[in-house]
Amino acid sequence: MQHWIFIILAGFFECIWAIGLKYTEGFTKPIPIIWTVVSVIISFYLMSLAVQKIPMGTAYAVWTGIGAVGVAIFGMLFLGESQDLARVFCILMIVSGIVGLKLVSAPIE
Repeated sequence: MQHWIFIILAGFFECIWAIGLKYTEGFTKPIPIIWTVVSVIISFYLMSLAVQKIPMGTAYAVWTGIGAVGVAIFGMLFLGESQDLARVFCILMIVSGIVGLKLVSAPIE
């Protein structure tokens, strides 16, 4: 179970670094650069821990799915991105895929 916590946290830090990219303004702003780079390192480290027990394909799909959903929601809430029903439905489909992968994935022994 702890490896699933690692992958969830890795996905959270993926959201932080992906959002941080916007605020680096082409890597010209020092503070956003620092939080982006630190978040990348933490995200990759947690991902490396997760794949010790979670199949690589599952871990990668969950990691990127959490990142995609988190960044899309951030964009809708704080950046004025579209909140139309079709977009929300597609985000929910990604979430259902993440949950489905968790339910069907057996741990690596």
